[in-house]
Amino acid sequence: MSAPNRNTLWARALVSELESAGIDAVCVAPGSRSTPLTVAFAQHPDIEVFSHLDERSAAFFALGRAKRTGKPTPLVCTSGTAAANFHPAVIEANQARVPMLLLTADRPPELRDSGANQTIDQQKLYGDAVRWYKDLPEPEADGRKLRSLRATTARAVVESTGTPPGPVHLNVPFRKPLEPVEVPGDVPEDFAAESPLGAEGRDGAFVGTAQGRPELADDEIRRVRRAIEETDRGLVVAGPANSPTPSRAALADLAEATGFPVLADPLSGHRFGHDAEVPILGGYDGYLDAVGDSWPDPEVVLRFGASPTSKVLRQYLEASDARQFLVDPAGGWREATFTATDLLSADPTRLARTLAETTDSAAAKSAVSESWRSRFAETEDRYWDLVADARAERLFEGGVLSAVAQDTPDPATLMVSNSMPVRDLDRFGQPRSADLSVLGNRGASGIDGITSTGLGAGSATDDPLVIVTGDLAYYHDMNGLLAVARCGVDATIVEINNDGGGIFHMLPIEEFDPPFTEQFRTPHGLDYEPTGVLYGLDFERVADLDAFRSAFRESVGSEGTQVIEVTTDADDSHRFRDEVAERVGDELGQ
Repeated sequence: MSAPNRNTLWARALVSELESAGIDAVCVAPGSRSTPLTVAFAQHPDIEVFSHLDERSAAFFALGRAKRTGKPTPLVCTSGTAAANFHPAVIEANQARVPMLLLTADRPPELRDSGANQTIDQQKLYGDAVRWYKDLPEPEADGRKLRSLRATTARAVVESTGTPPGPVHLNVPFRKPLEPVEVPGDVPEDFAAESPLGAEGRDGAFVGTAQGRPELADDEIRRVRRAIEETDRGLVVAGPANSPTPSRAALADLAEATGFPVLADPLSGHRFGHDAEVPILGGYDGYLDAVGDSWPDPEVVLRFGASPTSKVLRQYLEASDARQFLVDPAGGWREATFTATDLLSADPTRLARTLAETTDSAAAKSAVSESWRSRFAETEDRYWDLVADARAERLFEGGVLSAVAQDTPDPATLMVSNSMPVRDLDRFGQPRSADLSVLGNRGASGIDGITSTGLGAGSATDDPLVIVTGDLAYYHDMNGLLAVARCGVDATIVEINNDGGGIFHMLPIEEFDPPFTEQFRTPHGLDYEPTGVLYGLDFERVADLDAFRSAFRESVGSEGTQVIEVTTDADDSHRFRDEVAERVGDELGQ
């Protein structure tokens, strides 16, 4: 590998090693100190470069792309506060177990703690939110150092995609010249011949890595299987895929073998995409609190994924005396009520498949009470009839999410914001067989970076992309809309505008006004229509459900990006949710 100077040599080696490790895209934020990395990525023929002007939006874009691909999209920035702006997405990636690789350019070490311009302490900048951190040595045409760089780069990708996956931070110092200009003597002419491994690497990854999958010992499998075969009231709970859930095929086999109903979070990967014969339930958030006291408790619960979005479901499980098997491949405790009884450190797909294959299906199904299964199935059907009636009656925010779940094309990627949208999807999004990849940032559950995360996910697939966001989340990430043009991503963006933070209506502070309106709900009075002109988007405002469904169906079938703003009244939507809950209680809680 010939290079005009040591910085160019160093950056090319790092980038080539990333490509050998399977990296095919990068997010770059412009800056001076990161010039060697930016040039190396831009010149690599097999890596796509997504250019972002805002580091925070860039990081969430990379987060979304990693959610869709399962591998990191590296992030490149200059020194100083640019790196600090990655931090919110780093926190989310850590909490949600999403691969991420941060390449933060830095000033030379002697300038640290010297008052030098644009120099901050970037050592372990993200604290313990990263799986691994490394401060790289300064670039040098030295065979051993370059071999170390290649090994470190290969390790960084592996650490990011390990168990559990998450962020990895490489801090990369450079001194001038940063551009690929000739520096006589910087890289000896015979360097490649003298140090071929450092200069050229190997054919393929410099370090090959084989990653295994944790599995239970045979006696532990038998222990779980006995519990399944002996219970007459069992459930499978599939929480958000922040912690892996089984593959759809493995979960379907498990449900078939055990006869257990499956309560599937909208972010689990299982609310949508299963055949009709798989007993997928999605209405539990709307009826468990109404019927729970009159139903017998479950005896055995197999829990996959992170803690459910539904507070109703969490409380239902907390109040039961069930034996709860919590499955987590990293052996992490992802259950904040602390009522699970068994932690199983195992790969979810392998465990589900093993249980499905070894469980005496006839014994299990005969043990599971038919009244238990039919109680859930019949209640589910009646609940969705009530939701359909409520949606037809008037516009409310839950009805918008219900319509989105029903009308999003098959296949598609659906990104849902925090606060009310994800809760409304949980309560009003009816299961269907359509192959929907539903994503949300439920690691730290912030409203920052929602649009960027969705656009990043959309950049990784040709499937239609739908983003549902609230007005405050839309405001928080307006910079991310620039990626529509700069990164070539089309989307249907549903922006539910209730002029403030509607979720606060669910909290006791609503009874105290002031300060509720001005300090919590925070009405902003902003008109978002000019964002269409600013970012080159089609913008349409609708005020009833029929108009929304018509605009939505037209958008998901069209090219380009459309923002559909649904104007609602937060207080009215909240009251109507309560009214629907009362109807459900009256109808189903008998």
